[in-house]
Amino acid sequence: QVRLVESGGGLVQAGGSLRLSCAASGRTFSSYSGGWFRRAPGKEREFVAAISWSGDSTYYADSVKGRFTISRDTAKNTVYLQMNSLKPEDTAVYYCALSPSTLRFYDYGKTSSWGSWGQGTQVTVSS
Repeated sequence: QVRLVESGGGLVQAGGSLRLSCAASGRTFSSYSGGWFRRAPGKEREFVAAISWSGDSTYYADSVKGRFTISRDTAKNTVYLQMNSLKPEDTAVYYCALSPSTLRFYDYGKTSSWGSWGQGTQVTVSS
């Protein structure tokens, strides 16, 4: 079983930056697809970003494209989310997700595609 632990959340002013980390432990894999989702108060969990099993491709929600960057370090079993130019509407609990499988393009945004989830880390952006 894989355990995912997010870190790096916090309070930041609009325009600021944060870097989230998601460390995997337990059963790990030589490679994996990694993703980030978020849930704002009163809203459903939504897709933010993903990196493919090969690491060659990244995908982003339109709302974060150009501001957020997903990356991973397979040697450290860690997935990162660099968040720049943060806006108050980015305020949410951010969750990382992992799948040991390759995913089809249209599967990245589905919560059901991901087998493992972290507990979430709060990101609050003040105006």
